[in-house]
Amino acid sequence: MLIFVNRYFHPDHSATSQILSDLAFGLSARGHDVRVIASQLRYDAPDDLLPAHEVIRGVEVFRVWTSRFGRDDLIGRAIDYATFYLSAAWRLLRLARAGDIIIAETDPPMLSVIVAPIAHWRGAVLVNWLHDLFPEVAQAVGLGRRLLPGFVYDLLRALRNASLQAAAMNVAVGEKMSEQLSSLSVASDRIAVIPNWADAELIRPVAPEDNPLRKEWGLDGSFVVGYSGNLGRAHDYRAMLGAIERLSGGLSEAPTIGWLFVGGGALHEAFRRELRAKGLKGVLFAPYQPRERLSESLSAADVHLVCLRPDLEGSIVPSKFYGVAAAGRPTIFIGDLDGEIARIVRRNDLGSVAPQGDGEEVAAQISALALDPARCSDIGMKARRLCVEEFDKRIALDRWERLLERLPTRDAGAA
Repeated sequence: MLIFVNRYFHPDHSATSQILSDLAFGLSARGHDVRVIASQLRYDAPDDLLPAHEVIRGVEVFRVWTSRFGRDDLIGRAIDYATFYLSAAWRLLRLARAGDIIIAETDPPMLSVIVAPIAHWRGAVLVNWLHDLFPEVAQAVGLGRRLLPGFVYDLLRALRNASLQAAAMNVAVGEKMSEQLSSLSVASDRIAVIPNWADAELIRPVAPEDNPLRKEWGLDGSFVVGYSGNLGRAHDYRAMLGAIERLSGGLSEAPTIGWLFVGGGALHEAFRRELRAKGLKGVLFAPYQPRERLSESLSAADVHLVCLRPDLEGSIVPSKFYGVAAAGRPTIFIGDLDGEIARIVRRNDLGSVAPQGDGEEVAAQISALALDPARCSDIGMKARRLCVEEFDKRIALDRWERLLERLPTRDAGAA
């Protein structure tokens, strides 16, 4: 039996929920016995409680009780995490049996520390599926810096490292994260790299003239620059703001530049305030779109911006890139010029890369694509082809199945 543990699951639309839902449903369809332990909450609607127990597409879902203070208050968030740890641990203790494979994600942080001793006690095999590295991310973005002295981060890091070293396998979502795990003394034979993915059947390129969302949002006739997903503390919007400011007058030889930001996040409102303070208009904001409209939403832009703070390379991989590629659109990556997504973009000619904070360079790269629609289209086709060949959901499912088949026994994994 496969038991996944993560705070969010279908029908929630948060990133870890969507990627987990893809994997759980895909493995279930291939004949695996799959259970999920999650909370009853939705990421963006904590007051809407999901059923405590149900079977969805062959996956048995156990949703446990947690407090609901939300993400705005640090202490409340910590209590939410703590109640999930306790409730999920109790459910896992009752559910897990010898020989089961427990796959712990990273929401909430430090989940592997809670799951590892239960897996050991029950004789189960532990796999850590790492979408980010905590406490490195928290320390970098300043989360809790005033409340947590350095020695607390050191303690958290030591506990986390012990849980990684005890696992039968640690799945990193990128090569740079794999390198980071190696630096933490995790054995190389207990590290696997399986990138995140997009569903290339669900997300397909939609031509501008056939896109109802583009029409609905009034974007026809413009060269649209998009940003889709979370704009959070791991990101930096200065380059995007600078590019908007520099291109606010448009390009005399190209269509009007339109700007589309779909989603939300911790920096979303701050970004909007700065736009208003600078008197910048022509920027459209839209809420997260349902999965069935992602083809239209992602295809509404002619090029997408993806960003990550350079100091977080190796700790996070921006998963929004894979959806952009599935939609057949170029990517302008803003951040570390040798970062995970930067490497993919440069190696496969899927767009361009700009340093963090360099609005002038981002504006120049946008202008170059707006003035060369044939090249923009060619890059988009390359991105779509790469997604189908390397980053499609079916390929990820194959990789996960091969990983599960070669997992060591509990005794070997705990040696």
